[in-house]
Amino acid sequence: MSHDANFRKLLDDWRDGAAATRTARTYSVRLPLDDAARLGALAEMFPGRTAEQLITELLGAALSEVAAAMPYVAGSKVISTDEQGDPVYEDTGPMPRFLELTRKHRRALAARPKKKPR
Repeated sequence: MSHDANFRKLLDDWRDGAAATRTARTYSVRLPLDDAARLGALAEMFPGRTAEQLITELLGAALSEVAAAMPYVAGSKVISTDEQGDPVYEDTGPMPRFLELTRKHRRALAARPKKKPR
């Protein structure tokens, strides 16, 4: 998915009110002034979303773009063949490690007990 399509989907989701599952862990950030002003504008344009929801969803879209931008580096090991019978080589670039670490962190986050509502 291109970054334009990724962000168009995000805008559609904001209009439709969809929101993804959240972790119990919170993150605190201080935004540059111009980014905070743009965030304020988006929050005003999409009053169904809090600033925190917008930050979360924008970060998700940006992380998807980072993953999509990671280069494929063909290793020497053939792991399969494509539809034409040509060899497909293992990826020795950063993506396999990123995926492995993502799975590791997701398992750790999912294993944390959820806070009970008061």
